[in-house]
Parts: sequence; structure tokens; C-alpha cells
Amino acid sequence: MPLSDTQRKFLRRIGHDRNPIVLVGQAGIGDNLVAELDRALGDHELVKVRARVGDREQRDAMIAELANRTGAELVQRIGHVALYYRRNPTKPGLLLPD
Repeated sequence: MPLSDTQRKFLRRIGHDRNPIVLVGQAGIGDNLVAELDRALGDHELVKVRARVGDREQRDAMIAELANRTGAELVQRIGHVALYYRRNPTKPGLLLPD
């Protein structure tokens, strides 16, 4: 489900004060890292990820791959930090505006 501009603004406002939960290092994206992000999205719905990798193209590719592999929506990306959202289908914690 693509997010509207209003929903993105709402999620950016909530995510601003949050700290990164998942850290991507030079080793890149492995199955364990994807599983950890998947679990964090299931628990929190809105998760910050810090990607400490080489250049911008590599970082952009990793951020897009994480969104694809977890089924999450990329809300915002600033520098090394990306904000992901995935609604919990059984127990939604965040009510998005229309």
C-alpha cells in the first residue's frame, strides 16, 4: 500500500525522535539482518535503520533492497539513516491519517 503525502509527514514526525534499531555495517545485508529488521517492523511498525556503508549508490541499493525483502515502505532517507514503515496486520499500533 503506497503511502500518501499526509501519511508520510505523520510518520516522519513520529520517527524523528526515534533512534536507529538496526545497523547495517560493511558486511552488508545478510539473512540475519533482514530477519532482525522484519522482527523489529513486526514489533514497532516504524523503524529507523542506519546504513554505514561505502558510497551513496551502494547505500541507496541497500536501503531499497531492505524495503523489498521486508515488504516495508520507505518513508524517508536522510544521509545514512532510513525510516521504514510496515503495518502490523493483526495488531496495528499506529493509526495513519487518511
